[in-house]
Amino acid sequence: MAKKLSVFIMLLALILVLPACESAEGKQDGKIKLTWWDYYGSEAAVAMNNAIKTYEKAHPNVDIERIEVPFGELKKKILLGAAGGELPDILIIDNPDHQMLAEAGILADLTKKVKVWGQEKNYFEGPLSSTVYKGKNYGIPLGSNNLALFYNEDLLKEAGIKPPKTWDELKNAAKKLTHNDVYGISVSAISQEEGTFQFLPFVWQAGSDLTHFNTQGSVDAISLWKELIDSHSMSKGVLTQTQQDVALQFINGKTAMMVNGTWQIPVLEKEKKLNWNVVELPGYKENSTILGGENYAITSTSKHKEAAWNVLMFLQEKENAKKILIQKGNLPPRKDYIQDDYWQKDPRLKTFANSMEFAKARAYGAYYPSISEEIQKLMQEVLTGSMPADQAVKQAAKKIKPYITQ
Repeated sequence: MAKKLSVFIMLLALILVLPACESAEGKQDGKIKLTWWDYYGSEAAVAMNNAIKTYEKAHPNVDIERIEVPFGELKKKILLGAAGGELPDILIIDNPDHQMLAEAGILADLTKKVKVWGQEKNYFEGPLSSTVYKGKNYGIPLGSNNLALFYNEDLLKEAGIKPPKTWDELKNAAKKLTHNDVYGISVSAISQEEGTFQFLPFVWQAGSDLTHFNTQGSVDAISLWKELIDSHSMSKGVLTQTQQDVALQFINGKTAMMVNGTWQIPVLEKEKKLNWNVVELPGYKENSTILGGENYAITSTSKHKEAAWNVLMFLQEKENAKKILIQKGNLPPRKDYIQDDYWQKDPRLKTFANSMEFAKARAYGAYYPSISEEIQKLMQEVLTGSMPADQAVKQAAKKIKPYITQ
């Protein structure tokens, strides 16, 4: 499988030598025309449209055409665009896809520009690492999110339980909170990237990692989830639940605690009858959470890289970035920006903001999608009881190893 993907990426790199089409690089009426692709809808789309208008007003010699592509279609459109020489100038991409697109030759090397800019030190390690591949920088973090533990304050109070801070406390709390048709805790263990996204923090907390997966820590992580299911503290339904499904279970009072992300805060705030709060993910050997969010990138075929870079620099200025992040419901990927009162005075947002110090990116190279598939198989095999945890971990580690590239 790895060989097939390598050949595919090699073909993409060869395809990129074809000349880019004029529609993605031209000028109109003496103005520079830049094209921009992202997958934003709703409030995020409004935020980006407003940001573009602000930039165009300050730079009347530049027109930016923003094209919205559904999330599930963007990678396909990028690859097809590379094959046909019809890539945009600016891309917004999900951060775990960044290294794969860099390896394929689709993204411009921004290493020198970033170095001259001199702002790398202001970014958290997680977001910045997601833009780096083989020592070169191919983008700039846009906005971040991560996972924490949401809990129903009323249910915990009734049970006389404080929010858990460790795995042992989590297991005990989940068991005491489970009764009738209410489960103590819910996660998303679905066989999709969302499942991997929710599981990896527990692997890291146990001192393991995808780069050295065949360890007791990996066994401990999946065994924790298996124990929660076996004790009936967590429903077997988590195997098919998305993160949104989990949130609905929480809103409807069917689960007392859930692992979920920053983006759920605006959703839960609309539920006036729901008394909830959030704490950092319970720790084990170390604290950890996972990084989500998007990055800006410039394509390698853009004929206006300087103009595109100027756009990114403008959008990274504090007030411009703050407007975008607030409207999108994101956390700043920068240490200096996250000290703003907006993220520090709200105790719920502050929990996620503080977690950015140890939020880790899925920066495992060009073959991360294949790695994630193996993790999803592991989860399904262990949580359904079809394979013991230690055997499943050993098997997954063997399959993952050829895919690891840094």
